[in-house]
Amino acid sequence: MKNYAFKVFVLILVINTLFSCKKTPSKTQQKFKYVEENYNKLETAITMRDGVKLFTSIYTPKDNSKTYPILLQRTPYSTRPYGANKFKTRIAPNEHLMKEGNIVVYQDVRGRWMSEGTYDNMRAYIPNKLDSTFVDESSDTFDTIDWLVKNVENNNGNVGTWGISYPGFYSTYSTIDAHPALKAASPQASIADFYFDDFHHNGAFTLSYFRAVPLFGTPKDTPTDSSWYKIPDLNTKDQYQFFLDAGPLSNLDHFFEYEKLDNPALKNSDNASDFFWNELKEHPNYDEVWQSKDILQHLKNIKSHVATMVVGGTFDAEDLYGALETYKTIEKYNKDNYNTLVFGPWSHGQWVTTKTKNSVGNYYFGDSISIKYQERIETKFFNHFLKGTGDKNTGLPEAYIYDTGKKEWNSYAVWPPKNAEKQTFYLADNQKLASEKEKETGIQFISNIKKPVPYSEDIKTVFTPRKYMTDDQRFAARRSDVLVFETPVLKDDITLSGDMLAKLQVATTGTDADWIVKIVDVHPADTNENNKDMQNHLKMSNYHLMVRSEVMRGKFRNSFTFPEPFIPNKKTAVNIKLQDVHHTFKKGHKLQIQVQSTWFPLIDLNPQTYVDNIFKATVEDFKTQTHTVFTSSEIEFTVLK
Repeated sequence: MKNYAFKVFVLILVINTLFSCKKTPSKTQQKFKYVEENYNKLETAITMRDGVKLFTSIYTPKDNSKTYPILLQRTPYSTRPYGANKFKTRIAPNEHLMKEGNIVVYQDVRGRWMSEGTYDNMRAYIPNKLDSTFVDESSDTFDTIDWLVKNVENNNGNVGTWGISYPGFYSTYSTIDAHPALKAASPQASIADFYFDDFHHNGAFTLSYFRAVPLFGTPKDTPTDSSWYKIPDLNTKDQYQFFLDAGPLSNLDHFFEYEKLDNPALKNSDNASDFFWNELKEHPNYDEVWQSKDILQHLKNIKSHVATMVVGGTFDAEDLYGALETYKTIEKYNKDNYNTLVFGPWSHGQWVTTKTKNSVGNYYFGDSISIKYQERIETKFFNHFLKGTGDKNTGLPEAYIYDTGKKEWNSYAVWPPKNAEKQTFYLADNQKLASEKEKETGIQFISNIKKPVPYSEDIKTVFTPRKYMTDDQRFAARRSDVLVFETPVLKDDITLSGDMLAKLQVATTGTDADWIVKIVDVHPADTNENNKDMQNHLKMSNYHLMVRSEVMRGKFRNSFTFPEPFIPNKKTAVNIKLQDVHHTFKKGHKLQIQVQSTWFPLIDLNPQTYVDNIFKATVEDFKTQTHTVFTSSEIEFTVLK
């Protein structure tokens, strides 16, 4: 009997515990419920000036005792979840802005997801709109903001835009012909020009983004809450071998044959731009198609009432060019505007994380870097211009840049810093990077198209690669088709702050070639640094950190619009601009330059014989060639004094 009573007691205890668990949600559950518990959601269609309706989700604080600014993000990636009773688990640029209370709006851009109209990948801006039929992303943003400030209750009349990557492009776009209510815009990792961001690098096709092609421009003919595009399945975990076996780019066409068969919007179309893969193939040069989509050329007259804060990651593999050039262009042509730059030790969009530890790939930079940025920089920016005086006295620096060598933030009144000067290093024989030019010699290597240099030693298939930006480059330095030039062990710190220019003097036995330059920080063998989360086969001892890298497709060396072949065996100048860094090569380290001619499959394989259109090259066009790099080549750095 006692045993029975004890069992009943235990059963009651268990039942009470279970009910208690149901009544008290975990901290994680509470966190995911925050938006639903504190915001109302409205789904509506906002009509543009040409009659096209854009699907819009509006989150308004349940506390209606005060007014709030509007934070708007326009996106091609969907405003999901759809349904008035379905809530995002997180809204606004960061958690602070979400919990402080703001009206947060998401909109599917024209032709995407639940919005009507025709989508145009990187839609070109129309300067002089003659009537309501002339529409672009600027007019769509204007019309959206106009509707919001007139129809959403409890708004204070101030609007801010933000977005990362493609949504960052729309944030940039919002500043052109801006609505008077737009007071702050934060383009983050923003695309600026598809010929230099994402899918191209200086004329070379970013082959590793191949699977993302359908995402950027498979058309649809009706609003939908489900994916209408298909991501190619490579059926392998080894993308290097897959693309090597695939051969010429034309052999990848079959991955998109289903589009013509299954997509109603494509069945009766012969327009190459209707599908992004065709647009890439038919426009290999920087022609009027790509030129018209360049947003930078239209940032010359940003309205002074719009404050901008451009955000980017030093190790952003996708839109490094876009963020830096957006800031620089606004700064150059809009002297009286409030325009600031924030660059941290992040990969693409990593600054939104709430994780304490901040690493990119194998390399650890510190703790709470993103969290502190959100609290002390981003929140302060938006609050000042949307809730505060908006007088431009934010207390924030003009440029807030993380030194990825010293692992610390620095503030500057201008970028690059005033005390930064140009300093030249020279490629020299015996793997030396010299401070003075030495006698010219030619260093040769064989570029074997059947064994191209990998961009990473990892065996994997990724949607868009990011980790490689901080990868250990020892695997490449030890190949015979990668040339290495490095300083002696540094006796003093040297800080690179700004852009770099590689001025190569080269020759090839072929008529075309790619040229890749990498800036590498060689760590001491006896370093005490460590990162327990790095890959097991690596140690920080002698780690070769890739600080910056870039490729130039040789035939575009003089013009991206009018390519030209090399003359075999003739010494030729090839200049490669490398994007800005802020990195201290510390005492005891070495500054290393690597030069190579393949970077596979990050970049597609150059046939090494000139063809007008590499997308239509044949197997017979691909030839192994011998390349020469002359020691009259030099690297121009921007060095902090």
